[in-house]
Amino acid sequence: MDVKVRAAKNVRGSVRTAGDKSVSHRYGMLAGLAEGTSEFENFSSSADCASTLACMAAMGARVEREGNRVLVTGTGGQLQKPAQPLDCGNSGSTMRMLGGVVAAQSFDSVMIGDASLSRRPMRRVIEPLSLMGAHIDSHDGCAPLTIHGAHLKGITYQPPVASAQVKSCVLLAGLFAEGETTVIEPVRTRDHTELALRAFGGQVESTGERISLRGGQKLKAIKAYVPGDLSSVTFFLCATALFSGSNILVDGVLLNPTRSVVLDVMASMGVGVNFLKVEEQFGELIGTLQAEGGIFQGGVIAGAQSAALIDELPAIASIAPYSVKGLEIRDAAELRVKECDRISACVQNLRAMGAEVEERPDGMVIPGNQKLHGAVIESFDDHRIAMAFAVSALRAEGDSTIRHAEAVAVSFPEFFEALAKVVE
Repeated sequence: MDVKVRAAKNVRGSVRTAGDKSVSHRYGMLAGLAEGTSEFENFSSSADCASTLACMAAMGARVEREGNRVLVTGTGGQLQKPAQPLDCGNSGSTMRMLGGVVAAQSFDSVMIGDASLSRRPMRRVIEPLSLMGAHIDSHDGCAPLTIHGAHLKGITYQPPVASAQVKSCVLLAGLFAEGETTVIEPVRTRDHTELALRAFGGQVESTGERISLRGGQKLKAIKAYVPGDLSSVTFFLCATALFSGSNILVDGVLLNPTRSVVLDVMASMGVGVNFLKVEEQFGELIGTLQAEGGIFQGGVIAGAQSAALIDELPAIASIAPYSVKGLEIRDAAELRVKECDRISACVQNLRAMGAEVEERPDGMVIPGNQKLHGAVIESFDDHRIAMAFAVSALRAEGDSTIRHAEAVAVSFPEFFEALAKVVE
């Protein structure tokens, strides 16, 4: 599916996104392990989270879905051997995090994914699970993974790369392991797993960079509202940055401090960010966000910021040519092993639109004060690339076409409809 995007004069209106992917993944997994029936409102509509629910159902959980309302009746931790390979689709979160659960079972499992997921690195979870006693066969460190269930022992592990998925994989394996499992983070990552475990009745200790739990814990079902996906909201923040006088209101959005770095960065670059209401549910902050366009300055994103913004960087890069100072992104080599090589994809699409950009191994340099023209944009079958350049096209001269735009279904199926409602 190709989608045409016309240049806009402004963006105004209100946006509501489906539930946050990261929270939905974890709630879906833990609900499948818990005792009782969990009920979720505003569960993510993404294909990725549907893959997680399907995998849990394949191992004995009962999943009922009506739109964005999801009921999951758990197994009480007694998962069943799946009759078929566990198909993770395009979801690295599903494969990496659920791999920790599967590795601790009394049966063998095969985890598969689509062509894109089958190219993504899995050694980062294979290594700690092997240290815990798991036996995993892979295709040169990539999927498909054949996981031979084993009796696991708790370990203390410091991932070489900051990754919430790796941390979560180890902690979820630790739920079933003998003794205590500890993860020492080199850089703080999103803490949804720790918060979700506590929501389901688990005991998790967090002290600075150390997160620990003991094995053998039982989880209990919950009823929860899943806050709106902040990564999806980022595309509308970037659209707001394109036009002075723009105004977007987003209700019920996730404001977790480990995820809200994007709000601080966008504010520092000239986007007005206001919080109209904030409340807490199971440790997660939920609120109403108002964004206003001003003069988009640009700047530098590096170090811990790059790690915290790894999902949002393509969106920010796509609008960087319109900024005053331009943008430099460093320390973001992880972008090269996402659904596609997102550094290369951003560079190719920016150049197709007439932008000057320098590609670097771990990022890019994009000068400011540039004028872009409409172009044929390649999504590279990557949802974030498709959405990022649909936003960039709003200020280009002439129309743009996003090729294979159906990729947005991986995280935000309603994206183009939502964008059309706020474009003037």
